[in-house]
Amino acid sequence: MEIVLALVIVAVVIWFVTAPFRRTEDEAKAAMARTEDPAIAELEARKEVKYREIRDAELDREQGKLSQEDWHRQDAELRGEAIEILKELDRVRGNAPRAGL
Repeated sequence: MEIVLALVIVAVVIWFVTAPFRRTEDEAKAAMARTEDPAIAELEARKEVKYREIRDAELDREQGKLSQEDWHRQDAELRGEAIEILKELDRVRGNAPRAGL
């Protein structure tokens, strides 16, 4: 009985592991169509880079590498650029904010 149960478990594991290799061409094309738009992916990457730059500037200020005045200037510039990237992401995704809100 245990041998039969072990064989069933092994068969199920093998079936799950090999599932990606058993995809039909149509399923593969459908999966590719569901992937993210390259423009959105590029904007997401730019957003993450900008967020990292903001964190780095904050760390530089905390470590005394930037004066408070320099940090305020740099922070305002970086956050303005991040806002522009976020607006562009909303536009590309079709989530543009309504006027007056």
